[in-house]
Amino acid sequence: MAAPGFAKKDFEVTIDEGYLNISAKKEMKKEEKEEDYTRKEFSYNAFDRSLLLPENVKEEEIIAKYKDGIVRVV
Repeated sequence: MAAPGFAKKDFEVTIDEGYLNISAKKEMKKEEKEEDYTRKEFSYNAFDRSLLLPENVKEEEIIAKYKDGIVRVV
């Protein structure tokens, strides 16, 4: 799964009732103060994906890795 712009710490990978759940949240806040104005920027990005696992999958053997904007689940 491609997820550019997110860091490894932004992700949560869980298994619940036969579903593999992958979610990520990222918040950005920026404030710039000048003598005659203040500028604030906010950004919030999030997504959730749920995939039904086949019955023969051994949940305890699932491994998730994130590198260079790609989440890989084996």
